[in-house]
Amino acid sequence: MNKIRKGDEVIVLTGRDKGKRGKVALRKDDSYIVVDGVNTVKKHTKPNPLKGAIGGIVDKTMPIHQSNVAIFNAVSGKADRVGIKLLADGKRVRIYKSSGEEIKVA
Repeated sequence: MNKIRKGDEVIVLTGRDKGKRGKVALRKDDSYIVVDGVNTVKKHTKPNPLKGAIGGIVDKTMPIHQSNVAIFNAVSGKADRVGIKLLADGKRVRIYKSSGEEIKVA
């Protein structure tokens, strides 16, 4: 079970974007995620008339390793760790380690 999923609000712990918050847009693979507005780079593109793409400098969001982010707890206003809790009916749910309440994805 992935502790950080698509749609979660995360905060960056290390790197040049330290302290920035954003929503997880997608998971690239088991260890890399793409967060909106975090780790953006300038990409120089050539014009391609067949695809209708114009040339120039484009902002592109790059993946970041999931160890460099933590889930954001809106109640406490801080970064938090994720735990797994087994319910009575056998379902596994994610919880905040600090408070023990279940993580709801909006």
